[in-house]
Parts: sequence; C-alpha cells; structure tokens
Amino acid sequence: MIDIKQVSKQYDNQPVLQNICETLPSSGITSIIGPNGAGKSTLLSVISRLLKADSGVVTVDALDVSDANSEKLAKVLSVLRQENHFTSRLTVWDLVSFGRYPYSKGRLNENDRQHIEQSLAFLDLLPLRHRYLDELSGGQRQRAFVAMVLCQDTQYVLLDEPLNNLDMKHSVAMMKQLRRAADQLEKSIVLVIHDINFASAYSDFILAMKDGQVVFRGTPEQVMVPEVIEQIFDLPVTVEQVNGQRNAMYYR
Repeated sequence: MIDIKQVSKQYDNQPVLQNICETLPSSGITSIIGPNGAGKSTLLSVISRLLKADSGVVTVDALDVSDANSEKLAKVLSVLRQENHFTSRLTVWDLVSFGRYPYSKGRLNENDRQHIEQSLAFLDLLPLRHRYLDELSGGQRQRAFVAMVLCQDTQYVLLDEPLNNLDMKHSVAMMKQLRRAADQLEKSIVLVIHDINFASAYSDFILAMKDGQVVFRGTPEQVMVPEVIEQIFDLPVTVEQVNGQRNAMYYR
C-alpha cells in the first residue's frame, strides 16, 4: 500500500499540501478530486518522487520514496504527469517501449516486446504502432503515454489527468480500460481527475481535496452527496442516481 504520513509542501511560503495523512490501497482505483489549486497534482508528484516534500514521509510497499533505490522504485511505481513532452520522431511503439527501461536498460528482449505489444493492444493502439507521435491527435498521444506507463508493469500506477485531450467516447474507453487493469491485473491505480462523475462511476475510493488538505474520503456513495460536493467546489449541485451510479448535476 501507499502510506502518506504528515506530508506538507510549500511554494514561496504558501502552503500547497498541509499535513496529509492517508493510506491508499494496494489494488483498485482511487480518484483524487477537488478544485484547481487544491494540491492534487502536487500530492501525486510527491508520492512519485517527482517533487520532494518539505516534511513527512511517503512509503510504497514499505519503500521510503525519498531515498529508495531508483531502479527498485521504478519496478513498483509508475507515473504519468499532466504535461508530457515528446520527440516528434518517436513512433508509438518507441514511446511505449520506454516503459520497459527499468528492466531492459535499453536492450529489449522477447519478454519486453510481449509487454509492449500487450500494452498497445490494451489501449487499442496496435494499428498506430508505427505512426510518429506528431502524426497523432492529442487523444491518441494521451493513450500512447498511458500505454507506456502500463507497460512498466508496476503494482502502483499514478495518472495525472489521464482523460486530457480525450473526447467522450475515448474518455469512457480509457476509464473502462483502467477499470479492467485494476480488476484483471490487480493494480492500484491512483488518478487525479477533474470529472467527478467519472470518478463516481469507476472508482473504489475517492479523496476530495481543498486548500491543500484532504477534506473528505470514502467510497463514491459516501463522497458523492450534495453537501460534500458543494463544500468542495463552492457550487450548488444536485446528485441523482441513475442505474446505480451517482451523478452530480452542476451545469446550471
């Protein structure tokens, strides 16, 4: 499991994370929701060691991320950042193959190639495997980056806004594929996600953040209630249950 103990972080003396204490499960989907500036991406970056916390400790399966061996950590935890820079002359296959680097060190073997092909198939990217990244739509590139992270084959997968640039059809497909990865591959997938209705539909557990703190936590049934959503987003909402799923209505 991911254990977060008293984690705080400041930028220019402004608190971004304030004494976060949470335990994230070793399987299933955990969604982190909240308004812009709540600290969601910062928390994900601290968990994945992309940022160093000012205080506190994060452990992943008892590995302290602040001083764990990089190679060992990369075989346990993988992360997709919100902003990803790419080289246009990379093909989709090339990009996804980077997920195998902790194992292959650039010398791909047959097992690595099987993982690459499986990840491409999982995200429906096999027809695009030889296309260059600059020839893809934003949504296709986003799927390729997610495939790269899944190809790393870690127990814990951290995804910052995986639905970026995806239309409705591909957003649904992505969430179904992540749900399948959690269920069939028994991975723990932690998402930062803006669409609270996707979080409601596909998550096992939700953390709701505001002003650098986790203010609510629980199952979708516990978090997706008007008084909670209104407090988090400072917006009147109604919550309706459709086919067993709680949907927040906030467009008016």
